[in-house]
Amino acid sequence: MEEQKRRVASAAVLVMALFALSRLLGVAREMLIAAHFGASAEYDAYLAAVRIPDILFTLIAGGALGSAFIPTFAGHFAQDDAVGGWRLAGAVINLLLIVSTVAAALVGLMAPLVVRYLLAPGFSAQQRALTVSLMRVMLAAPVFFGVSGVVMGILNARQHFLLPALAPSMLNLALIGAVIALTPAMGIRALAWGYLLGAVLHLVVQLPGLFWVRARLRSMVTLHHPGVYRILQLMGPRVLGLAAVQANFLVNTNLASRLGAGAISAINYAWILMLLPQGVFAQAVGTAVFPTFAEQAAQEERSAMRATLAATLRAIISLSVPATVGLILLGEPLVALLFERGAFQAASTEMVTWALGFYALGLVGHAGLEVIARAFYALQDTLTPVWVNVSAMVVNLVLSLLLMNAFAWLGLLPHGGLALANSIATLMEAGGLLLLIWRRLGGIEGRRTLTAGLKSVVASAAMGAALLGWRAVLAERTAWIVGGVGILLGLAVYGVVAVLLQARGIREAVRLARRRRVSG
Repeated sequence: MEEQKRRVASAAVLVMALFALSRLLGVAREMLIAAHFGASAEYDAYLAAVRIPDILFTLIAGGALGSAFIPTFAGHFAQDDAVGGWRLAGAVINLLLIVSTVAAALVGLMAPLVVRYLLAPGFSAQQRALTVSLMRVMLAAPVFFGVSGVVMGILNARQHFLLPALAPSMLNLALIGAVIALTPAMGIRALAWGYLLGAVLHLVVQLPGLFWVRARLRSMVTLHHPGVYRILQLMGPRVLGLAAVQANFLVNTNLASRLGAGAISAINYAWILMLLPQGVFAQAVGTAVFPTFAEQAAQEERSAMRATLAATLRAIISLSVPATVGLILLGEPLVALLFERGAFQAASTEMVTWALGFYALGLVGHAGLEVIARAFYALQDTLTPVWVNVSAMVVNLVLSLLLMNAFAWLGLLPHGGLALANSIATLMEAGGLLLLIWRRLGGIEGRRTLTAGLKSVVASAAMGAALLGWRAVLAERTAWIVGGVGILLGLAVYGVVAVLLQARGIREAVRLARRRRVSG
């Protein structure tokens, strides 16, 4: 048990650091894009166009395949069947190449209809034509991302986390290079080509890892391999769940396309800022802990799995609650500090800040889902997260329509209603899954976890009071002072109060950070 904890902690620190690098590169990417395109109709077209390649990758070879592939692939090695494991991996890669290529070709043919009737009905004819053109460039990317996703699953299952954690940075670096080198000549089309290059690099950077884990891939195309059949069984419900998530994104894009130029861009910038802390700690920890969950579930070590889940949740709560408060209270100076230059003006800052405050309310839910959902996948239960997710999708759809119109009726920026609907639905989804996993595992150290959460809330409230005072005193100062120094002040106040309260969640997070051993 202690060895497993050390392994998770080591992997989590490594993955967290590289995910943090990726998120920082993502912010740098958006800063460059904002300076060149701002919150504009052109950037709206790109964001709409990239939605479909993202959906293809996610549904065919994204989280659905990873959550089903890793336990099945790892199971072969747990039973000393390395040959069967590598045959399974080869079969999955070949089938994936066929399916993703056919799907991309079909969507490319139907692109004008997809854009006009599904994706962005509110766009002008010129915007729709641009969206179709950009989408067709990027439709090859899911093929590379798909193979890369399988390679990532192989390496993570073999407890190698370095190269998979580097892969997301490759996409950001490619887009940054495209903005700098290609935008002057190609305009918004530079982003489409940068996205495609990023998909290629996402795969290439991981290939050396196959040699490190001594991969022995077998080239075969079959649905009759028992492992392939098991993966398809596990993927089915998960694909439905991811389809529900992607449906939410489609709904937001569809509705925002009707709100005028810049609405899609604004919710995208806000979404990226909200995901920055979530990606740094929650996604990193969830990725690192998943193989351990899978091992504990396979060996029916429910008490160990319960302890691992509870400790991980305490650490995530202790980080996501103060991040929520910080994003709400320092949102405006942070948006201005990061983006307000070039084509991104004060009006864009106002639009993004408005959405960010509402998205931040759901950060705890987004962070919790990264871990709770993986606990179900490790138990090879992909159905429960699906029906909970589909329920949340329905809630999000209804609330998006109601809140967007309610905000407009009240004279408020209506895209804020889309962000608030997402947060409410996500919190409900996380709460539902938490209750169900608590029942499945016979508890999650409820009293200790609740106490840790309450202490984090108290420490965050103290931090919030300090930040309100800080903003009141320095209301006329620059964004560098209000936002930059405000972050340091908030961290200091939260840390001091949490230590005084002996917040267990903070101790769990610090314990992760202190582990020096690096896996793989």
